[in-house]
Amino acid sequence: QVHVVESGGGLVEAGGSLRLSCVASGGIVGIIEMGWYRQGAGNGRELVASIHTVGLTNYTDSVKGRFIISREYGKNTANLQMNNLTPEDTDIYYCKVKAVPSGGIRQRDYWGQGTQVTVSS
Repeated sequence: QVHVVESGGGLVEAGGSLRLSCVASGGIVGIIEMGWYRQGAGNGRELVASIHTVGLTNYTDSVKGRFIISREYGKNTANLQMNNLTPEDTDIYYCKVKAVPSGGIRQRDYWGQGTQVTVSS
């Protein structure tokens, strides 16, 4: 069983910073990608930033230049450094881990419970 736990959310004033962390644990053979998503106004979650195991990163346009995603490979951890936050960044942030579980041969997506980020104006 793979578990994904997020931490680091909270309340911050506009222009401030927060650092989110995502830790994957349990029966994992290998992690292919870790990413941060937020609920947004639509029906589905939108990608904020992702990082492939080879180090390639991807960001949604609205956070480019402000957010940085990084990996701690030995700890199955992905961090999201969020700088110059705006009220529009207020949302629930979810971590998704794309991994091959123990005893399996196909990659699967595992989600955390989410962490609230609130930016006051």
